[in-house]
Amino acid sequence: MIKKEILDSLNEQINKEFFSSYLYLSMSMYFESKGLSGFSSYMKNQALEEQTHAVKLLNYVTERGGRVLLDKLETPQHEWETPLAAFEAALKHEEFITESINKVLDISIDNRDHATSSFLQWFVNEQVEEEATASDIVNKLKLIGTSGNGIFMLDRELGQRVFVYPPAALSE
Repeated sequence: MIKKEILDSLNEQINKEFFSSYLYLSMSMYFESKGLSGFSSYMKNQALEEQTHAVKLLNYVTERGGRVLLDKLETPQHEWETPLAAFEAALKHEEFITESINKVLDISIDNRDHATSSFLQWFVNEQVEEEATASDIVNKLKLIGTSGNGIFMLDRELGQRVFVYPPAALSE
């Protein structure tokens, strides 16, 4: 059975992951409204990925005999000044999620819950990738500036992303 302190922190993390999905859907709709279908598609895929992270966590909680408690989601931001501002917000959010995952891991270590510590290592590694990807796009947008051609080219590049559900992602 999973300890209450760990269960509470995992439940909080599940809700943060679902909020991440919600935030990225909001960004997707912002980009869609600006005629940036590639940026929009990228964020829809990011939203799906975040949803699978939440499901991975909730499956783990139930596997350990815990009860998942879903909470209401905050209303995400709907507008950004520029595509750069949106991706800077995404990077900041990923840094927030990294910090949150690290706190959950710290709690599992403090409670000597080796199974949860081991499980969370996947999320630690995933966050390195999430931050690096967002940072890379931020850097590209900074280089592009307000160049319409550059935005168009990056829009086309980002539109190539396809999220594929990992095997058994929703049943793990």
